[in-house]
Amino acid sequence: MTPPARLPARRRLLDAAARGFYDDGIASTGIDTIIARAGVAKMSLYNNFSSKAELVAAYLEERHEEWSRLYDARLAAARTPRERVLAVFDAYLDHASMAYDHGFRGCGLLNAAAELPASSPGRAAVRAHKEHVEHLLNRHLDGLVGESRAGELAAHLSFLLEGSMSRAGLEGDPRLLHRARAIADSLLDAR
Repeated sequence: MTPPARLPARRRLLDAAARGFYDDGIASTGIDTIIARAGVAKMSLYNNFSSKAELVAAYLEERHEEWSRLYDARLAAARTPRERVLAVFDAYLDHASMAYDHGFRGCGLLNAAAELPASSPGRAAVRAHKEHVEHLLNRHLDGLVGESRAGELAAHLSFLLEGSMSRAGLEGDPRLLHRARAIADSLLDAR
């Protein structure tokens, strides 16, 4: 692995911002803190990002891509529609199990959205991610319960997933996501 000082400035800035935004929140993580953690000059920040808002947008996109890679890996191992549905939950579990400097605080996207104005592009990006997750559930459920029931069950599972992620973040305990996965599995039995 490349030592941190040898990573490109953009990468170091994104990594420093991601740690700060997740651990302390967007508003509490100032530009000077990000620059210091990244070990770059202030000009490097503005050579890579025109504003803090652009840095936040890049952070949100990276969080989405990070989850998508975890989901793609889980999906590749899934053989049945049921396993594909549960792969969505497993990807959330994988994301929650990643090493965080100050412990698990829930969904980084939802945490960020809570700090952003209602009309901000960042909130729209988070909403698009959550809608995408529900769409994935719907698509996989279609093969399991049929088109007529897939939408309603996808909404239920999406609410279960997001609610468990919120509670797990509040309690700092990703084990609640295991419970949500077990509930989802039992709902699939009851279909």
